Amino acid sequence: MPSAGLAPRRVVQLTALLSMFALFTAQLVSALVPYVPVFVAASAANLALDIYLQYKQPGLLSLLGKIRFDVTVRQLLRDMLVLVGLLRIDGIEPLAEQSPLTITLLAFYALHFFCQAVAVMVRRARTLPIVTRNIDSSALHLSSAPPRILARQQARRLLTFSVPATLGLVLTAATTDAYWGGIGLGVSVVMMGGGAVYLATWMLPKKRAKNDQAVMEWLDKWLAEYQPTVAMYFSGGTTSAYQANMWLSTLSQLDGNPLIVLRERFMVQKIDSTDVPIICFPKVATMFSLETSTLKMMLHPANAAKTSQVLRIPSLKHAFINHGESDKLSSCNPYAKAYDEVWVAGPAARDRYQLADIGIEDKDVVEVGRPQLSPIRPYAGAPTGAFTTVLYAPTWEGWDGNPGNTSVVLAGENIVRHLLADPAVRLVYKPHPMTGSQNPAAGAANERIKAMIREANTRRSGARPGPEAAAELTARADALNLLTAKKFRKSVDEMERMMLQGAPDGDSRAAIAEATAAWESAYWASLPEWEHQIVTESRPAIFSCFNQADLLISDVSSVVSDWLSSEKPYAVANTSGLSEADFRAGFPTVRAATVLAPEAHGMPALLDAVRNPEKDAYAEARAELKEHLLGPSDPPSLVRFNAAALALSAKSDARRARAEARQETTIPGQREESAEAVDAAEAAMDADPAEELESA
Repeated sequence: MPSAGLAPRRVVQLTALLSMFALFTAQLVSALVPYVPVFVAASAANLALDIYLQYKQPGLLSLLGKIRFDVTVRQLLRDMLVLVGLLRIDGIEPLAEQSPLTITLLAFYALHFFCQAVAVMVRRARTLPIVTRNIDSSALHLSSAPPRILARQQARRLLTFSVPATLGLVLTAATTDAYWGGIGLGVSVVMMGGGAVYLATWMLPKKRAKNDQAVMEWLDKWLAEYQPTVAMYFSGGTTSAYQANMWLSTLSQLDGNPLIVLRERFMVQKIDSTDVPIICFPKVATMFSLETSTLKMMLHPANAAKTSQVLRIPSLKHAFINHGESDKLSSCNPYAKAYDEVWVAGPAARDRYQLADIGIEDKDVVEVGRPQLSPIRPYAGAPTGAFTTVLYAPTWEGWDGNPGNTSVVLAGENIVRHLLADPAVRLVYKPHPMTGSQNPAAGAANERIKAMIREANTRRSGARPGPEAAAELTARADALNLLTAKKFRKSVDEMERMMLQGAPDGDSRAAIAEATAAWESAYWASLPEWEHQIVTESRPAIFSCFNQADLLISDVSSVVSDWLSSEKPYAVANTSGLSEADFRAGFPTVRAATVLAPEAHGMPALLDAVRNPEKDAYAEARAELKEHLLGPSDPPSLVRFNAAALALSAKSDARRARAEARQETTIPGQREESAEAVDAAEAAMDADPAEELESA
């Protein structure tokens, strides 16, 4: 099935490559014969095809680069064949007419390489040792980026600027008049030389940012003024940003001055809308600026290879908060021993760590709840509309590819088939963003499921929202994009984004939250209530899908734990090979769920229980399991989370005070001040947590 969908695309790609080689062959043969009509047509068509592919299929041309047949080699070969053709055509004098053309062509290539050298210098000068967002960087004299075709698209630059030269030379071949070749080459030389000179202006002081040392001094000054107290540290791949994004609202509401610390440059734009200052430290050496700052502790939503680097800073305390909790082994990873504390939602996770016996002491486990679950609406009874909305949100296959991790491969199509067979079901399918990243079979099954849903929609019909709904969604999207500063011109680069994404105006967090809620409302209102949906973009978020659904079907994952805050019915697919009894015993989050076998034969009974709550056998169990997984609702989770942050910060203060005392000189006054600081820090650390919660 998937191969059939990909075959036409591969045929087109293969045809394009064969056409290019055929044109090179035609150009060579017609130049040697010579046969001017074919020679002129092949030369022009060859360049036109290369330019088209460069703009429409750049990935295809990158394959040619791997065999050393890159754009420079291709253009040199085309121009060489043109010169060979001119030598063979009667009426063109080699010394009097072709030699000046050849020399001018060589000058064009010299300017091309000069422009490329300038582009490299400009890119290096515009690559700062750090990247920031939500911080006023005007003191760094940042500037807008140069045109992409000059600074970063050398292939397009060479091909585009070669057009006048190629046209002029083929006209010379057609008319035997060297005048046209001279005009074309002259235009290309002026374009390439002028572009290089214009690009070089970005090396002048007016457009050039401060040097690396000055940038780091600026950062130290900003840290001293902002005085951060708690930071979220995150490192990961392109699809992992959701792990950090789920904690943004919580981080922004903590007491003190929060900060987000990243390690990959691309991740700066992957972080969702927030007013929390963001600093990216691509290199370890620059990150140690945090050691001399007022930062006290770091929150870690994920384990990453680069986490060990920040753990070297002795002045900081570290808490592992994870990006979700489930019964999978990844939720009690032995790496957690590297942190000072492990923060979990409720008693279930505490028990999980102790049963795993991986060296995490019970005293280092702190129950803080899940503060980001507040937007999830509680259960309000049976569906009242014409359709029962079912959210199927399977997890991904995991690093080990265990078939029990995700239901997509073994059960996904059966689950979806049963749901689509019920005319009163509206399916919302939201696969994990990393589905198929480790196991191609999961990716293939995911594509088949999406095809099933699209095909099912063709068999449905009904009223659709009017054009005003689409207009409202567009307006809300524009308003949200304006707040999040995600819309940039095409030539923007990292430095320009940093300049544009300075300190936010006013209370942007509240404005962004309001704009996001308005966008989500407009999004769902723009969709027909009878139409199945496939949600693969970052918006709408999973919690927004929760609020639309009457039933969740998922796997053993953190999605189930989060869903339980609503106390709505849910089902978990059992693709582990275990019996249902062993499956429930091995995974506590399944305790209040309907368990679906890979064949999903129990779907009709499950839907009947959702529509008729008196048949729901798990309502009381869900309420009990909710507290076991997420902890008590009073005090609120955010209050408990904030209290834990204050307590760990106090431990950091105590550690700093002890370190300063050890480094004391013999001056008595300094000894007394240090002793007082130690006493004060330890008193704060020993404060009654109940009093902290009450005051918070």
